[in-house]
Amino acid sequence: MAPATVLVVDDDPVILKLLEVNFEMEGFQVVRAADGFEGLERARAVLPDIVVLDVMMPRMTGYEVAKALREGHDTAHIPIIFVTARAQSNDVERGMELGVDDYVTKPFDPLDLIARVNALLARSHAQSDAGVEPPTGSADGEPQPGAADRLDGQAV
Repeated sequence: MAPATVLVVDDDPVILKLLEVNFEMEGFQVVRAADGFEGLERARAVLPDIVVLDVMMPRMTGYEVAKALREGHDTAHIPIIFVTARAQSNDVERGMELGVDDYVTKPFDPLDLIARVNALLARSHAQSDAGVEPPTGSADGEPQPGAADRLDGQAV
């Protein structure tokens, strides 16, 4: 089986490199993007298995990227993890309302992030194998409350 592809989108080159090295050490194929607009373009071109996305970026915020991914026919199913310094409850709620699958605040432990990525990929593969589409919103495109519970079991 081919290694899972993770798209890492962050405007901080140090964070990009840190995540790239850690994911590659764990056997992932890594695609990088330095801002939201580039991240959206790469997601549409590559169709990664998962997206790790910063929120505060130039040209296009992580919120805008997540919304566009969830609205795209080919990208709506891709799990998204926000990795951001924005830790206020309203920031977390906004991400979850957009259908983000998990929310990790900076500073973070790369091994914890990798564990969360692996858990989301396992859940995504199990849903695919069962023929179930992951919950990304209602028929009218609006997010459904509770559709994106956190991996730690705490609904936001």
